Amino acid sequence: MGQGEARAADGSADTEATGALAPRQAALLWLACAAQFMVVLDVSVVNVALPSIQTALGFDTAGLQWVVGSYALVFAGFLLLGGRLADLYGRRRAFVWGLALFSLSSLVGGLATGPGLLIAMRAAQGLGAAVLAPATLTILTTTFPEGPGRTKALAIWTAVSSAGGAAGNLIGGVLTDALSWRWILLINVPVGAVAVLAALRLLPDTHSRAASGRLDVPGAVLATLGVTALVYGVNQAGTQGWTGPTTLTGLVVGAVALTAFAVTESRFAAAPLMPPRLVRLRPVWAGNVTMLLAGVCFIPMWYFLSLYMQDVLGYGALATGVGFLPHTLVGIAAARLAPAVMERTGARGLIVLSAVLSAAGFLWQSGISTDSGYLDGLLGPAIVMSAGMGLLITPITTTVTSGIREQDAGAASGLMNTTRQLGGVVGLAALVTLATADGGPDLSYRAVFVATAAVCASVAVTAMLLPAARWREPVRESPPR
Repeated sequence: MGQGEARAADGSADTEATGALAPRQAALLWLACAAQFMVVLDVSVVNVALPSIQTALGFDTAGLQWVVGSYALVFAGFLLLGGRLADLYGRRRAFVWGLALFSLSSLVGGLATGPGLLIAMRAAQGLGAAVLAPATLTILTTTFPEGPGRTKALAIWTAVSSAGGAAGNLIGGVLTDALSWRWILLINVPVGAVAVLAALRLLPDTHSRAASGRLDVPGAVLATLGVTALVYGVNQAGTQGWTGPTTLTGLVVGAVALTAFAVTESRFAAAPLMPPRLVRLRPVWAGNVTMLLAGVCFIPMWYFLSLYMQDVLGYGALATGVGFLPHTLVGIAAARLAPAVMERTGARGLIVLSAVLSAAGFLWQSGISTDSGYLDGLLGPAIVMSAGMGLLITPITTTVTSGIREQDAGAASGLMNTTRQLGGVVGLAALVTLATADGGPDLSYRAVFVATAAVCASVAVTAMLLPAARWREPVRESPPR
């Protein structure tokens, strides 16, 4: 059976034409979304449980930050490698390997009796997530042909990702208060087991090895070292400043390693981890620059609003999670609306529109003060910002993944996930520095949100580098009927 006939058999022809999902496609969509929800959730779910973890395991203040930091550091550092594994060894294998490692490390971490083991298992979770997250996007881009069906699938994936990030505080607070901090990790085990069984049933055991089929070991080492060192250096800037020795060491090592990675991939690698032909495509490089700036805007938002609700409004962990519900619900609704809007505006037009909307929301949010309440200070901006966020990610993702050959789908997914995470890490460090620039203990929320509005405006400008019409490279042809 040819590719075109296979796609028709599972209903993808109808999907391309109408956007309706065939049963198997719907099952794969929700499998990918469930895994992505777990990955994003575990970035933030431990935040509200940190005091309980510190008391139970005897963490000191310096070590406690690595309960969060070890996951984020390894996750960001291994995303490029994790994405390429799906291309080389197959989506099913990458998905199952990543999910199994994520679930097993969640089990051991949830049973940990000391600080060292918990930090190690959080790092192992990050490694599993780095393999799993690109695999979820690769599953979607190879299951759904370009067209309304893929756009709808990516919109649902985006909405679930947004829900996972926003729900972390709420779910963490509920589980910690009702059961124990251990359940924020242990809950992943039964969910992961069900997802592994579903993956073995739904995903075909096929893979197309890119180029020579060998893993680009030098490229993998340089990419992982470069991104990890860069993220570490930026994180250290929050405590030691941008001129601190560990900050500078991380930044220099990261820059040197990433430069060596670029040279290796373009000149020496027989089977590049990041094929140069992929990065040269305008939708890919321009889309990833746009995604990098979007990460600067949106990922730090949760940090600063969480601090505001707890430090200024005096909310507890659970109340803070509830306070984020408008952001979550509006973001989900906007993401589901994005495909319909894209039909009228095109991907580039929607990116510009949503970036301007987000900038307006952040500018409105900059008006908060210590005298503001939730209703008059947060609710209105939350609706505008979250509407912009929900509309923005789907057209960027659609653009970046358009016209990508199937054997490069994992690499494209890994790159996009990496740029989004890097944007968030660099943006948070830069905004924390800006917020504390006067040397006092208080954060300047006004300066943070004005700066974020400016970056959102730059997203609209950068989007003009993208093709005006939907870009597509014909990479396969259906056999004649």
